[in-house]
Amino acid sequence: MDLESNDFSSILPNAAAQLRNSLGSLYLAAKRLAPAADRETDPDLDAKAALVDQSYYQMLRLVNNLEDVGSLDSDRPYPLQDIDIARLVEELFEKTTSLAALRGLNTRLLCPMESHICACSPDALERLMFHLLSNAFKFTPAGGMITVELSRIKGRVLLSVADTGPGIPKERRLFLFRPCPSSAPTPFGMGLGLALSQRIARGLGGVLYLDQAVSRGSRFVLSIPDRLCGDVPVLSDNAFDYSGGFNRSLLGLADALPTRAFLLRNQ
Repeated sequence: MDLESNDFSSILPNAAAQLRNSLGSLYLAAKRLAPAADRETDPDLDAKAALVDQSYYQMLRLVNNLEDVGSLDSDRPYPLQDIDIARLVEELFEKTTSLAALRGLNTRLLCPMESHICACSPDALERLMFHLLSNAFKFTPAGGMITVELSRIKGRVLLSVADTGPGIPKERRLFLFRPCPSSAPTPFGMGLGLALSQRIARGLGGVLYLDQAVSRGSRFVLSIPDRLCGDVPVLSDNAFDYSGGFNRSLLGLADALPTRAFLLRNQ
């Protein structure tokens, strides 16, 4: 069945909502079977529990993606706030450097701005950045480099994630931002990450594209207007937390990390 079918895109979010409730119960049961105090003193138990945690995070990530499938064709803008986008990108980058090291990857952040206020959605930008980093982590061999860059040019703010992996074959580039571009099983996930990232880019008033000029690896670029909206972030107890209160970096990169990333000392 075609993912772009309206019937299918409405079924997936409903199924995902039911799965979310079941996942919560499973996670609580696992925590009772392997409490943190026991994991701290029993490396073997910690290793087994880490595998359970990794599976949970992977399933929660999939549930989040499936819930978003229904909005893939939407151009509805996200609520924007005037945030320090340079600080946000730096914070997200710092949270992922130790995780990249677990895969033997090198990372670097290029940002000439110590601070820059721009209209954006923090949660949406975070999810997009994790989608792009997850792909870069998966397809870059150990010893490779992941580069995150934030810059401004001609009234636009550009955020890019580049890797030194094998790159993307020309025949696939026309279909990159379509959900599940191939009917064959993919080695990592369902192939929704780039389609969801493009939807996020539209919701931010921008666009996501593949830099065709890169000769090695791949480089994806988010371009959004360099503007202000007049709204400042306000903390709310009722704000939806897509991570369910769990480690957002582990959730965003769950499909791209080794199991040892979920050991108690790394959470």
